[in-house]
Amino acid sequence: MPTLKSRPILILIAGFLVLFIGGGARLAIGLTLKPMVEELGWGRSELGVTVAVFQVVTAIAMFYAGKIADTMSLRLVLGGGVALGGLTIGAMCLVTQPWHAFLLYGVAFAIGNGVAATTPVAVMVTRAYPQKSGMANAIALGGMSVGQLVVVAVLAAVMVSIGWRSVYVWVGAAHFVLIPLILAAVPGREAAAQARSAASQLGMTLREASRTKQFWLLIGIFAICGFDDFFVTTHVVAFAQDRGLDAYVAGNLLAAMGIVGLIGVIIAGGWGDKSGPIAPTIATFVARVAVFGLVAVDQSPLSVMIFATVFGLSFLATAPLTVLFIRDSFGTRNLGAIGGLIVMVHHSCGGLGAYIGAVVFDGTGSYDTVFIVMCVASLAAALFTWALSRAGPADPSLAGAR
Repeated sequence: MPTLKSRPILILIAGFLVLFIGGGARLAIGLTLKPMVEELGWGRSELGVTVAVFQVVTAIAMFYAGKIADTMSLRLVLGGGVALGGLTIGAMCLVTQPWHAFLLYGVAFAIGNGVAATTPVAVMVTRAYPQKSGMANAIALGGMSVGQLVVVAVLAAVMVSIGWRSVYVWVGAAHFVLIPLILAAVPGREAAAQARSAASQLGMTLREASRTKQFWLLIGIFAICGFDDFFVTTHVVAFAQDRGLDAYVAGNLLAAMGIVGLIGVIIAGGWGDKSGPIAPTIATFVARVAVFGLVAVDQSPLSVMIFATVFGLSFLATAPLTVLFIRDSFGTRNLGAIGGLIVMVHHSCGGLGAYIGAVVFDGTGSYDTVFIVMCVASLAAALFTWALSRAGPADPSLAGAR
């Protein structure tokens, strides 16, 4: 098979498509939340806890996927994750009880989706494009935004036409279409070992990084980012319907967030390559403060659409910047392990955000309190990012290495 160096564009395409399918698939439960609970007689909190567990399990899977991506075959990691994800998300069409969704989506699909996710893709793409890591990761991660646009738009039409169960059948089948490409394009163990041996040995271990102020600032930033992200993606369709938008328009509002998300992630990746990750991250959280503040005081259909559009622009914007934060603070020797832990925290807090949103809605009939909490938390994340800019690299040997 070709070596890693001979096929960077195929690697980029494979990473993009893995995230394209996986990113769309993980949002299917947000798209189907309202018709599922209405048909099956559940409360939103019963699916909310499933989403919360999904986020935690996915996060743990991402951490371990990141650790093994530093040393093992990326073909095996991504191929196995895609196969498991396709099988279990497809089986969601059969659910009749909350525990079915809990096991299939919250646990089994979460493992597959977490393994074939951003952390191993980031390791793979960074090895292929070491000098343009921000932009290359932005393009690959843009697959999640395009998946949100295309996959969710198609699934919204499927749901309106033939019901929510068909959504899961179609998205499960889409996973298996990827398997031949992964086998052909993604580097195996030999190529991964070659890439690691050629990589810079500058950098800290996960244990060393965890003893620094920079590490804990990053943990705080990405915890808040996840708390915001998955509250919105889980609840924005139901929220839009609550405020008067019909099911098809509300579903496509989530899809439209994908296209502006693609714009946002490409801008953030290019901006990060030129100036570092600090400025685009601060801009991301300032935008979130503004739109959470907007819907806290006005929930007209126009404000809901402005909220979804602006938040969509910031959604995923920090994803390619994670690689740059790790590179600048800790080096790339253990990119998968450090990045996997940061993503684990991001997604665990995302599950908390999704669950709290459901509990608050079931208890009060609105999301108003959550919007205020998200506004304050986003302001804190902007301040943490500013503090990180003042701290400099955690590893002194990295000073001036960029």
